[in-house]
Amino acid sequence: MKIIESAQFDSWWKNETRRSEDTKTEKAVKKIIAEVRAKGDAAVRKFASKFDKSSPQRLEVPLSETQRALEQLRANDAALVDALELAAKHIKRFAEKQKEQFANFEFEMEPGLVTGQRVIPVQRAAIYVPGGRFPLFSSVLMCMIPALCAGVEEVIFSSPPMEDGLPDRKILAAAMIAAKIANNNNIRIFAIGGAQAIAALALGTESVPRVDVIAGPGNKFVAVAKRLLFGEVGIDFIAGPTDVLVIADGQIDGNIEKTADLVAADMLGQAEHDPDARARALVPSKELAEKIAAAIERRIKSLLTEKTARASLNAGGLIIVYDTKEEAIRIANIIAPEHLELQTTNVDSWIPKLKNYGSLFIGSLCAEVLGDYSAGINHTLPTSTSARFTGGLSVRHFLKTVTTLRCALGEGFEKARNAAEILARAEGLEGHAQSAAVRK
Repeated sequence: MKIIESAQFDSWWKNETRRSEDTKTEKAVKKIIAEVRAKGDAAVRKFASKFDKSSPQRLEVPLSETQRALEQLRANDAALVDALELAAKHIKRFAEKQKEQFANFEFEMEPGLVTGQRVIPVQRAAIYVPGGRFPLFSSVLMCMIPALCAGVEEVIFSSPPMEDGLPDRKILAAAMIAAKIANNNNIRIFAIGGAQAIAALALGTESVPRVDVIAGPGNKFVAVAKRLLFGEVGIDFIAGPTDVLVIADGQIDGNIEKTADLVAADMLGQAEHDPDARARALVPSKELAEKIAAAIERRIKSLLTEKTARASLNAGGLIIVYDTKEEAIRIANIIAPEHLELQTTNVDSWIPKLKNYGSLFIGSLCAEVLGDYSAGINHTLPTSTSARFTGGLSVRHFLKTVTTLRCALGEGFEKARNAAEILARAEGLEGHAQSAAVRK
């Protein structure tokens, strides 16, 4: 585990954030998009046979399969279904509360000049969830439920086919749970994976409807496809490797050993995701840093994911020893982590100056894993420092805030009309000016 002093951070960060262009991946994805654009379903099946576990002739999955998958899962693992349903209920309640913050309004700016806002759901949204080594059935809930709660007319769900031509059974079961908990069955399921799925959803094919927004996690090919197709379709954001930053002062219950063990557990919970995952901590003493490193070594040996976690920690695991609280806050805002944990005394005094994070976990009880699964906040979050300019997935990604204008004869209208005429003529747009002048 690498340990550095805060004075070394800036030079370390400069090297850490130096990125090389992945031209090979982009070239491959451009080819996939071009073929899907030209050949539709045939291209999707071609790439499925190349990259996925099967290439089903029928891309759309009957909804009866999702119900069957849920029944099978309930029979085999009722506790898992109960946990998924509890998480789904929390996600729904949080999404509904978020939606309350978006309201229609009209506001009379001046007599005769009434401005307004309407909040309208997109008509069709797609949720993509990968299969891979660890099928992310929790991401099904995190992405589908906000879309359904936003009031999207039709939610398209896509996930790679397994050997039987269907998405992973737990993923299918989670999709049914999302629809049931959200009390909205306007969903369609497709067994399509990878960049070809993103292309099909963005462009439309014979079988796959074109959508307005695509959200959800994926590998680097999915991320590049979303980036290249943005503009033809809306996206949530471009996701990179997951990361966590834990700020801890070793003062929890006056027990430095307990703090070290909690921080170690949370860093390992992030590191086991992927060799590219980044687990980091900010602490005020070398003693605490060394105790965290020792606790990580004790804990990692019991993980079935030890190989992945070690690769992650060896590549990018880091503990930074800070001198002052202000320095710790400065560093945290530069890192702009996906997940930021505060395990400190006087925890609320830290919050106002912390500006850049995907989600903030306040206090030692708030393990990031609760946000990942069951507390109700969304785990689809900005990575790779993009928390500097965006937040995580929410109902807002499936809503459009559009503006309205009403005009009536009156002093306010005439002042605005006259100003528009003057401004248009000053910009050399005489047609604009005349459009305003004719309403004098």
